[in-house]
Amino acid sequence: MQLYSHWKKQQLPDDLLNELHSISEDAKLIEDRFYQYVSFGTGGMRGLLGAGTNRINIYTIRRVSEGLARFIESNGEEAKKRGVVIAYDTRHFSQEFAVETARVLGVHGITSYVYRESRPTPQLSFSVRELNAYAGVVITASHNPKQYNGFKVYGEDGAQLVPSAAKAIVDYMEEIEDLFEIETLDGQELESEGLLQWILEELDARYLQHLLTLKENAEIDLAMRIVYSPLHGSGLVPVREGLQQFGFNNVHLVEEQAVQDGEFPTVSYPNPEEPAAFKLAMELGEQVGADLLLATDPDADRLGVAVREGEGYELLTGNQLGALLLHYILQTKLNNGTMPTNGAMIKTIVTSELGAKIATHYTIETINTLTGFKYIAEKIEEYEQTGEYAYLFGYEESYGYLIKTFARDKDAVQVALKVAEMAAFYAKKGKSLLAVLNELFKEYGYHQEALVSQVFEGKDGQEKMQAILSHYRENSPTSIAGLPVVRIEDYLTSKAFLADGSTKEIQLPKENVLKFVLENNSWIAIRPSGTEPKCKYYFGVVADSNEAAELLLADLKSAFL
Repeated sequence: MQLYSHWKKQQLPDDLLNELHSISEDAKLIEDRFYQYVSFGTGGMRGLLGAGTNRINIYTIRRVSEGLARFIESNGEEAKKRGVVIAYDTRHFSQEFAVETARVLGVHGITSYVYRESRPTPQLSFSVRELNAYAGVVITASHNPKQYNGFKVYGEDGAQLVPSAAKAIVDYMEEIEDLFEIETLDGQELESEGLLQWILEELDARYLQHLLTLKENAEIDLAMRIVYSPLHGSGLVPVREGLQQFGFNNVHLVEEQAVQDGEFPTVSYPNPEEPAAFKLAMELGEQVGADLLLATDPDADRLGVAVREGEGYELLTGNQLGALLLHYILQTKLNNGTMPTNGAMIKTIVTSELGAKIATHYTIETINTLTGFKYIAEKIEEYEQTGEYAYLFGYEESYGYLIKTFARDKDAVQVALKVAEMAAFYAKKGKSLLAVLNELFKEYGYHQEALVSQVFEGKDGQEKMQAILSHYRENSPTSIAGLPVVRIEDYLTSKAFLADGSTKEIQLPKENVLKFVLENNSWIAIRPSGTEPKCKYYFGVVADSNEAAELLLADLKSAFL
């Protein structure tokens, strides 16, 4: 209540002040806005737009920017000189928050290289490396609904922050006693002192140049009809230009969704994982006879794909597309004679095991990481330093993929181009992606996966999520849907408990995740989301037929939820 009163006394923008006055009689709504600061971690911070310490607004943006500035200062003058690259998506206030970040950094003598227009998160990652900047910031809430925004920080390697750096920034943020006293420079001062450098065309050209190195197969049908939707987001320019430069001459843009608008007016949820996000793309696909539909989320780090099936279209899951891409990339390298002897693919612990089986077939190592692309990027950097493995592909079930390492985060632009090449390659052979997927199932088993999310808003919600995980730790099931549990992996304690009573160490960082592995290689994992107020339940099964896999998946979900 003290914070609430303090905020009401400030000269706030009208929308924030009106919001605070509107909740004056509701203690619960006041508590939700002020019981904490928006949490910041290796994935940055993400939250609802609005007034209060637990909302995204110019004041909480200043606070995290000040923490970042002090962190950079602590690393010396060279770090300050190298500066920070700042990009942003098309959400409400994204450009404003980007400039606000530069205004705070400028007080500390840190130069900001700010994109003049919205550009994808992976292009920001690339730009940090390309400009040899010390850090990067992207203002985005990825695929969240329109009410959200966020602030992600990248290190000098172009990857999301490692835990030690994130903790250091949080420590500096916690030193700030009053976020209304954080100093800023105005735009004119920034530009006159050279502390704000606008970037766009040159970095666009350099990113495109690297994207074109993905083209590895000349035997493709360039006349294949493709529909692309940026879902009102920042993927519009690089994906459209990339497809054109790849040589595809029959690409149709969903014009209504090419309008960059933070209201996301044609979708309720700008997430290419959701079938509803493909409604307009499917309608256009029917009109033009398209074989392939592509959609990127607002910051173009996730890609959704739908392919023609009979009279309609079928969406591929993130796991299915990852398996198809892995198989295609490895087979192409084998055919071209470019397969390394120490190749590795990296996936997360909640991603399908189909990819691991494909990798084994090609004598490629599979490396498992915790959920979050920062862990995949960390491994890429490690292997570049040690030479232990040659990175070939990385992916996670939530529609995030990375092929080439000029970016160090999931890159939907890269993958849109590679998926188009892959589909066009098989089209020339008279095959659809679904036909190829079925071949993989026949060879490696019919794999099916599901994700169920339960939403827990507010302070009470966080406590309920923790209680769910505690319940399963204290009351671990010995069987699920009649199938014995043969292994329980507790990533918070870094221990795996086997059915015979023995334990094994898990060689991964600690995280609040539980995974139950069953007798028939099915599995269930539970984890609280790091970016949304959700508890996520992951299910994976494998069977001898698609029908058997569907039944087994339904049984597991019914028994566990």
